[in-house]
Amino acid sequence: MIKRSLLLSLLLAASAVQAQDKAAAQPDLAKAKQTAEQICGACHGADGNSQIPANPKLAGQHADYLYKQLRNFKSEGGAPAERANPVMGGMAAPLSDADMKGLAAHFASQTLKPESAKNKASIELGQKLWRAGDVKRGIPACAACHGPAGAGLPAQYPRLSGQFADYTEAQLKAFRAGERANDPSKMMRTIAIKMTDPEIKAVADYAAGLR
Repeated sequence: MIKRSLLLSLLLAASAVQAQDKAAAQPDLAKAKQTAEQICGACHGADGNSQIPANPKLAGQHADYLYKQLRNFKSEGGAPAERANPVMGGMAAPLSDADMKGLAAHFASQTLKPESAKNKASIELGQKLWRAGDVKRGIPACAACHGPAGAGLPAQYPRLSGQFADYTEAQLKAFRAGERANDPSKMMRTIAIKMTDPEIKAVADYAAGLR
């Protein structure tokens, strides 16, 4: 009888610990919403729909990708941040790991208000690069990683559909110049360095119009 009671107590204790662990693992969306409204909203919009082309739209972006970017902006242990940006470095500095996961989950859950392609003259070039790349020059199709509709792949490749063309263009140029270097295995730097300014502009504009 004593053994049964002891076993039951142990099982109940284990269940309680598991419940606590599960609760701790869940992002605090209420806190994240407040942070987004009070801090992030000035540049990105409280709902992640930035109105400033230089600042990316975060609404509907993959949570794992957003979390990675926040971590990369943050300098830890005296080491330089993986993604250098004075503004975002300062914003990320006080955030805990739980804060970053919460913000990522908050923005991922918002509905994107997409941009659109605006340059008709470059649509054909942008479409060609997106769908087929340029095999002779070693430029793979953007769709191979970011998907035919630009939806990306959680934890690996960001959603580019509906993003500001100006922002996407700026990031491609930053990869090309080596100013942004937080791409795994130098994947984006290897591709962007082979692209011309007109090609970068065309594919960025094309991505903005994808749905």
